[in-house]
Parts: sequence; structure tokens; C-alpha cells
Amino acid sequence: MILRKSDRLRTALMTAAIAAMAGPAAAQQPRPWELGLQPAATPQMEQITSFHNLLLWVITLITLFVLGLLIYVMVRFNEKRNPEPTKTSHNIVVEILWTVVPVVILVAIAVPSFRLLYYLDRTDEAELTLKAIGRQWYWSYEYPDNGNFTFDSLMLEDGQRQPEQPRLLATNNPIVLPVDTNIRLLITASDVLHSWAVPSFGVKLDAVPGRLNETWVRINQEGVYYGQCSELCGVRHAYMPIEVHAVSKEAYAAWVADAQQRFARADLPERRVASSAGGMDAR
Repeated sequence: MILRKSDRLRTALMTAAIAAMAGPAAAQQPRPWELGLQPAATPQMEQITSFHNLLLWVITLITLFVLGLLIYVMVRFNEKRNPEPTKTSHNIVVEILWTVVPVVILVAIAVPSFRLLYYLDRTDEAELTLKAIGRQWYWSYEYPDNGNFTFDSLMLEDGQRQPEQPRLLATNNPIVLPVDTNIRLLITASDVLHSWAVPSFGVKLDAVPGRLNETWVRINQEGVYYGQCSELCGVRHAYMPIEVHAVSKEAYAAWVADAQQRFARADLPERRVASSAGGMDAR
């Protein structure tokens, strides 16, 4: 079912209002010819970027070292310089070194890796919970700490978007979250495997039917952040965007008051759900 004109107008007004609350920060989204990772918006992504840069130096040095060895071997031990091949079968020192050195490198990488994995896992001091549910092919969200209201978030088609809204990334009901808040993310699915991923947050977690996966974020800066489903989930996999508006705590409280009136409770049988045609239907 296609969105009615009144629904499109309300969606446009709400999007404009949320964007105004989010402040002047630029939207974080993929850009043409972009290299590297998207700018970090959370401490999690900052640590992921730092670890990525560390590994980049490690693999660069290893690659240069191996390249140097190959060049040395080709120059020093080619047939022209060594018409009589050596009879050496092994070298104990070299064999020990090429075993021990990689182990040392792997251990040096493992220590910050496990520290980062533990940090990303969950927080014991969550101030807010957001539950994301992957569906074919859209996302549903629940706010159990703010009245347990729920809504569906669908991609805006070309005829529904405002000029400033990015194609394939803008949604009719964006997520709104406060900055400087420890936010617990609970992620699951109702049908097949999905994956909730927002690059600027450093989050990419599978949504598995019958299972509740958990992670957390703490957004540092107000702005608009985009992501997408990152697990092949069917014919409309490419049309499951994620749009997050990070706002001040005061603006978030005002949005919650409005959302509690606009959206149904998650524990009530009647709620707004997405139709199979990609629109909204009241059931």
C-alpha cells in the first residue's frame, strides 16, 4: 500500500523537525570515491578505527619485509650468480625465527583485539534500550524504557523523498537517540537473518530469528547517521536502510512525548505495521 498524501506530509514534517533538532552536523553516509572508514561518532568506532590503523601498519611492514626478502633471494641466489646449487637442506636458526616471530606478532595483535571485543560486547550501565527487529524487508523498533512504543521504519521511495534526503538511505520513521547516553541495542529478527549495521557507530550485529543479540553505543555528536542491512535476506535486501537522528537529551525527551502519542505500544495487538507492498497499513 502506498503512503497517503497526509502520511507523506506528516513524514516530511517530522523528518524536518528531527533534522532541526539534530543540529547542523553533517550526515554521515557513504560518499563517492570515499577511502577509509566513515568518521567515528562513538567511542566504539574510535577504538575500531585505532585498531584498524594499527593493523594497517603491521601488515604494511610485513609486506615490505617479505618483498625485501623476495628481491634479495632473486638477486643473490639466481642461477647466473649460483651455477652450483647449494646442498643446504635446513637452517635451525631460520626455522626457529620464522616460527617464533609470527607467534609474537599474533599475540601482540590478539591482546588489543580481545580488549576491543570485550569493550564492544555490552555495557553494565545502560541508560536507554533500543530494540531493533529485522523483517522482510524493513526494520521495526521498540523503546521499552520510554513507554514501550513501537514503529516500523521503511525506505522512502523516490517520489516520497525530500531533495536533501539520500536515495536508498532515507526512511519514513527514523530512529531518534540522545547523545552522551549509554544505549543498549537489542537486535533480533522475525523471519530470516538480517544484520543491523551503522558504520559511524562501529556496529554490525546479526539479527537472528529466535535469538536476542546485544551490543551498545554512546553517540558523541548530534547529527544524522545512516546504515543498511548487511546480511543477504531476500529480494529487497538492498532496501532496508537505517536512519538514526542523534539529538540532545532535551530534544529527545520532546520527541519521546510526541512518539508516545503517534505510535502504538509494542505489547498491544493493534499497531502500525508495514504492508508487503512497502507502504504503511493500520491494523
